[in-house]
Amino acid sequence: MTEKELEELRSRALEELEEVRDLKALEEVRVRYLGRKGLVTAVVKGIKDLPPEARRVIGRRANELKNELEDLIRRRREELLRAAEDQAPGVDLTLPGRPYEVGKLHPVTQILQEICEIFLRLGFDIARGPEVETDYYNFEALNIPPDHPARDMQDTFYLENGLLLRTHTSPIQIRTMLSRQPPLRIIAPGKVYRCDSDVRHTPMFHQVEGLLVDREVSFAHLKGLLTYFAREIFGPQTRVRFRPSYFPFTEPSAEMDIQCVICR
Repeated sequence: MTEKELEELRSRALEELEEVRDLKALEEVRVRYLGRKGLVTAVVKGIKDLPPEARRVIGRRANELKNELEDLIRRRREELLRAAEDQAPGVDLTLPGRPYEVGKLHPVTQILQEICEIFLRLGFDIARGPEVETDYYNFEALNIPPDHPARDMQDTFYLENGLLLRTHTSPIQIRTMLSRQPPLRIIAPGKVYRCDSDVRHTPMFHQVEGLLVDREVSFAHLKGLLTYFAREIFGPQTRVRFRPSYFPFTEPSAEMDIQCVICR
């Protein structure tokens, strides 16, 4: 490679740059001359094979040409980008904005809200309480003795300093009865935690408890409330059935069956 050949290479590259009209053509010129197998790159790589007397001159001119082409290509790219921006259509500020995609409530949240609305119509208040509870509110105040199976490590998440994750929302009933005087009519919805994890259980689930304290309130009122609730949730034609059952923490006790809402 001689100085004359290097100058001819420079002239050819400058002519091609002048003819470039878009970014694709500019990239083709860059690759042709400055790419890994480009013409100028090949000259720079071949400097080491030149005679000592030509190496200094050709090396200096080749590096100057490489730097010159890099600068010209960069400036040409900026010119093409500015031209593209100038030709782009302007922004019409009178157009309406794009609407945001509004998220949806989780199904559990939706059904909890529906449950609360039903009981609010029946005159109940919504009571809340902490999810991290003391042994007193979660067990002792509910007449659950220290040797009761519900206190076992495999059933309850125990924390430090005698605290635990509540295993039911019943502590809310205790807190309500200690802070308010009868008559009371509340429901206590919320998250509860137990050491269950299989196809039918999760360590965290939601529970809704009810408490009604007043004069002349009977089991018949409970049946009426639950029947009304089931028909509000599952439809007015829903059939229900109450079966006497045994629970160590309530007396009298019953279980409630609801007609299948799919096959009815």
